[in-house]
Amino acid sequence: MGISITELLTAPIDLLPERWPERITFSKNVFVPVTNICRNVCGYCGFRRNIGDAEAYLMPPSEVEDLLRRAHDAHCTEALFTFGERSYEILGFHAMLQKIGYENSVDYLVSLCRMAIDIGLLPHSNPGLLTFDELRELKSINASMGLMLETTASLEAHANSPGKEPELRIWMIEDAGRLKIPFTTGLLIGIGETWGDRVRSLETIARLHLRHKHIQEVIIQPFAPKLGTMMAAVPEPPLSDVVRTVALARYILPDDIAIQVPPNIVTVKPLLLRGASDIGGISPITVDYINPEHEWPDIASMGLELTERLPIYPQYVRGGWYGATLAPLIADLADEYGFRKVDQQGKR
Repeated sequence: MGISITELLTAPIDLLPERWPERITFSKNVFVPVTNICRNVCGYCGFRRNIGDAEAYLMPPSEVEDLLRRAHDAHCTEALFTFGERSYEILGFHAMLQKIGYENSVDYLVSLCRMAIDIGLLPHSNPGLLTFDELRELKSINASMGLMLETTASLEAHANSPGKEPELRIWMIEDAGRLKIPFTTGLLIGIGETWGDRVRSLETIARLHLRHKHIQEVIIQPFAPKLGTMMAAVPEPPLSDVVRTVALARYILPDDIAIQVPPNIVTVKPLLLRGASDIGGISPITVDYINPEHEWPDIASMGLELTERLPIYPQYVRGGWYGATLAPLIADLADEYGFRKVDQQGKR
């Protein structure tokens, strides 16, 4: 690209390399927040609740099934399952699981993934840190999985979050590579990390991918302050920081990794100009439960030519990075290139 990392960090924003993508992708999903009970207490999180709080919950199977059926009727292809991390470590959560007929969170997630597949949706699970054996159990019933690295730095924002220890998250991302799981990770910027931390985080992701070829996308997610959190008064990073981080990501990461940006939080066109190529999952029926104050954009009014994809990226569809359980559904949903199939009337 004729520019160094040092120059990317210091050049005026309007002089950063421009790289408009050949194709801009997104997926149509349903956001299923299975539980907001979490062992981590991150300084910026507005999603987490304690057992006993009025807003704490564990979604029962009937509620999840209703949501999945509505998503299928709305022509979604992705069921995005999110959990608080290792909720079972919180006193009282096991009793909540038992009340709906399960002994552990992974067994419940397995059941929900199978439910989604039966209804016609491809699961993408984000349950936080998992062991190698748990990942292996979930592999056959997930089209893809994810875990945000966020940063390789140790930060005050993560002081009460044992699951945000960078080494643990790196190990899990590597385990996913060993298991050939198409994987999503990303950076959360503006939570106290430095520019050097951002570079090191991207270089870590690049090394993991070069070993295992499994990282399909890297999200560049700007911090958004939430009322009632430790970081409520911390300003969100300026758009220029997000643009520069996207440019760094495109420079550091291998070309076969897509860079994703959230269209409900940032203005995407300046980021697409600097190398982003995906705007993530957009739901026609659910809010972004992590950032509920930020509404999804109206795709038709964005002024972008978009290509719909599945939660498993096209190169992994074509490469057969999925098992027999998912094969019939992927064959039904994917076109010959691995994108979302369109019928002769132009309908998905």
